[in-house]
This record gives sequence, C-alpha cells and structure tokens, in this order.
Amino acid sequence: MIIYKSKYPDIPTVDLTVTERVFEGLKSRLSDVVLTDGLDGRTFTASDFMHHVKCLAGGLVERGYSTGKTVAIMAPNSPEYCFIFHAVAWAGGTITTLNPTYTDQEVKHQVKDSGADMLIVFAHFADIAKAALKEMPDVTLYSIGDVEGLPSLDTLYGAVLDAQVPVDLDTHSVVAPYSSGTTGLPKGVRLSHRNLVMNIDQTAAGVDFRQGEAAAAFLPFFHIYGMNVLMNMHLACGGALVTMPRFDLEMFLSITQDHKARRMWVVPPVALALAKHPMVDQFDLSNIDQVFSGAAPMGSDLSDAVSARLNCQMVQGFGMTELSPVSHATPLTEPRSGSSGLALPNTECRIVDPDTGADQSASMTGELWIRGPQVMIEYLNNEAATASALTDDGWLKTGDLAYIDDDGFMFIVDRLKELIKFKGFQVAPAELEAVLVSHDGIQDAAVIGKPDDEAGELPIAFIIAADPELTEQGVYNYMSEMLASYKQLHKVNFVTEIPKSPSGKILRRLLRDQIANR
Repeated sequence: MIIYKSKYPDIPTVDLTVTERVFEGLKSRLSDVVLTDGLDGRTFTASDFMHHVKCLAGGLVERGYSTGKTVAIMAPNSPEYCFIFHAVAWAGGTITTLNPTYTDQEVKHQVKDSGADMLIVFAHFADIAKAALKEMPDVTLYSIGDVEGLPSLDTLYGAVLDAQVPVDLDTHSVVAPYSSGTTGLPKGVRLSHRNLVMNIDQTAAGVDFRQGEAAAAFLPFFHIYGMNVLMNMHLACGGALVTMPRFDLEMFLSITQDHKARRMWVVPPVALALAKHPMVDQFDLSNIDQVFSGAAPMGSDLSDAVSARLNCQMVQGFGMTELSPVSHATPLTEPRSGSSGLALPNTECRIVDPDTGADQSASMTGELWIRGPQVMIEYLNNEAATASALTDDGWLKTGDLAYIDDDGFMFIVDRLKELIKFKGFQVAPAELEAVLVSHDGIQDAAVIGKPDDEAGELPIAFIIAADPELTEQGVYNYMSEMLASYKQLHKVNFVTEIPKSPSGKILRRLLRDQIANR
C-alpha cells in the first residue's frame, strides 16, 4: 500500500462541539462585529451572536427539539442562518440544509429522508415549503420574516441555554447536508461535531487563516463549502463575514473593497468573472493576497489569468461534502498552477487504479482515496452507498481521478464517472473545458459525452460565447491547435446558460437530458 501523508505536522484533537469551538474563537473579541448583513447593513458583535444562539437554542429545547431531533433550514445566507445553525447544534440536535431554489418535490424528499421534525424557511420560499409539507402534517413550519399564518423565527426564542446539550462528538450527526446530486438523487451526508471541528482547524492551518480576515460570504451556507469554510472557520478563527443572499458581482467586489478583504473564496464561474468582466477594473482590490477556488476543478489558464489581473495568488483546493469539506489546499507560500494543493494536517491519501485496485506511484493517475478525521460518518439511510464509498479501514473513495507529484501536490484529472470513452481513449471533460475557456471569445463551457454506436461516446460542448462572431468552425480550429486528435469536439452548441449547482459544479446530467430529448 502506497500512502501519501501530509507534509504538515498533525494538529491536536480538541473535545469540543462545533458551536463550542466557534464560541472559543469569539470569547476574546466580544465587542467585535463578526456578522454583517450585506443587504441591509445590520451588524452583530460576537456577544450578539452568542446571545442569539443561546436564546434560540433555549427555545428549541423548551419545545422538545433537542437530541434526536432534526431541524431543516431552507434559506439564503444571512446572519439568521448562522444563529439557527448553531442554535440547533447547541441544543444537541441535527440540522439538514436545503437549497432555497428547490422545488416542492425536492424539499419534500429531503425533509422526509432526513427525518426532519421542523422546517425553518425564508419568507420568500414559504409557499414552496407549504406545498412540500402538505402530506407531512407532523413537520412544524416556521418562517424567517413575516408570513401570514406561519409562526416566525422570533417566536422560537426562549430562555438562555448556558451550556451545550451533551452529545457524542464522534457519532452524533450535527449536520446532514445533501450531496450535489450530479448523478441520481442527492444523498444525506452524516457529519459529526468531530468532523467539522477538526476540519475547521485543518483548513485554517492549510490556508494560513489570520485574525481579522473579513470575507464576502456568497457561497451558500447550505453547501458544505460555505458552511464550514466560511461560516464556521471565520467565526471560530478570528474572522468576520458579510453575508450575501446570492452572488452579485458588483456587491461582491464592493464588499471585498470596503472591508479590505485579504482573500476571496470563490468557485470557477466567479473566477471566470474575475478574469474577464470589465467591472472588476472599477474596484480597488489591492488588499487581495489570494483568490481561493474550490468545489470544481479549474484549468491553469484561467487560474493564471485571475492571478495576473488581480496581482495576487490564485490557488485551488479540493473538497467534498463527505470530507467536511477540505482535504487539500494550496498554500500561499507554494503556489502551483493547476494543482489542488497539499494534503491538510492529519490527512492521508492513496491513488488507486480503479480497474485493478493497485496503488499508484507518484505522478501516476488513479482514483483519489482520503483518510482523516474529516471523513464523514456515513450516508444517511443508505448502507449500500456507504459501503461503496467507505472501506473498512476508513478510506473514502472520492470518485475523482487524480495524481500526486513528487512534491506532494495533488492534481485533479476529472470525475471518474464523467470520463468520456472515445474509441478506447479516455477523455476528461475538465481538460477540454479548461482549454475552451482559455479562448478569449468564450465566456464559459461544459463538455459531455454523447452516446455513439461506433465510437462509444463523442465529446460535445456547450458554449457561452463572449464574442458574438465566434463560429463553430472557429472553436474546432482552436481545439485542434491545443489538443490531441482523440480529444476533439464533435459538436458545439451555443447556449446562453450552463446549468450549475450553487457550488459551481456543472450539472452534466441536465445537459445529457437536453441531447437525449432532441
């Protein structure tokens, strides 16, 4: 067995719940503003935050929503989201986080599958929530904001709950976010207090997080990237957040400028905007040392373009919901174009041939396996999926093809299940997409395989053009200059939108549905 160990020294295990860990990072700065609502300008100090959490937790316990109970939340980013998340955790419960753009059927599935006893919904989405719960009368519905006929979040507050309700740090599921569902139905991921706390400290060490860092928080808190890297790490490690309910480039740039942010946390679509949108030049971003991209792979051409335009380091990391979420990050001191970085402290890796099960040497490609304290407990209500993803000795099979170079840097090649097999050759969509977006006339791109009786699959592209005069033949000519013959596109579709999850992952199944219905 070939095991690639982290280059960092291990960090110690701390016996704290995730909210206790956050409170530890707030006690020394009680009068500091740690949360700002980017829409209305409301501010909350560390003391305010702790008081909201303890009073809301007290109300939950009074109403029986404590250990063994699950609370669902369906809302965009706001200070209230942070209060609710940590109140449920402080009360000893489990929280499951829903995408606020879900349909009633998607809400119904997650609430039912997670076993939620309560759903707290942002007022704007109340009608969808009501429709979802029509056949679940035992699930109580509360609203963030005023909705006729619904009790509001304010009515849930109770007496201060001074102490954490005791829970098992390793086996209690504090949060059950659902995986992005790029294939099949989303799966609930059971994450423990230990998972979240260790990954807060692992990530802070790996990215050199510093006291006083402020960030424009548009990455959704319902997704593990926004939840643990932004919301939890910033609060626990001396930072501050300005919440954004959705991504808006002008607001994002304005917050970054006005709060003198040291770092931007982004996903590849935002990196594209930073590289190409003319609005970027209207803002003073001189305080930025680093732009950190995660959630989906990004080519080195785009990474280098962002770095050159903003005069900063553009780096990547790697993570999954099942990893709480981070296993790798690129340090500021060792930027490496195209790499997803070094394994975080306490993290081990293997590169395994998916066909033979043999471990691969440095610079050889195989499936990335991860072992560490951030690895999930299991998938909720899905023993088969758990058995498929987790080995008996604790390795998580990521489903990503990768290699690790001689210096320990990991490079993602593509999703194992998304490889296009063309006449016996394996074609990685991410590689083709990286080349496409390096073209000045292309704003964004996605590549999938189209079934073909002779070739197996044909690579086809969906392109958002930045140049209205760009032609299909022009794309073919560009690709022929950049890649081998078996990696060439067989069809180009010009589109106005490429479907993506809130974390920035291309929803290839929706593109496959489009070509299947033609």
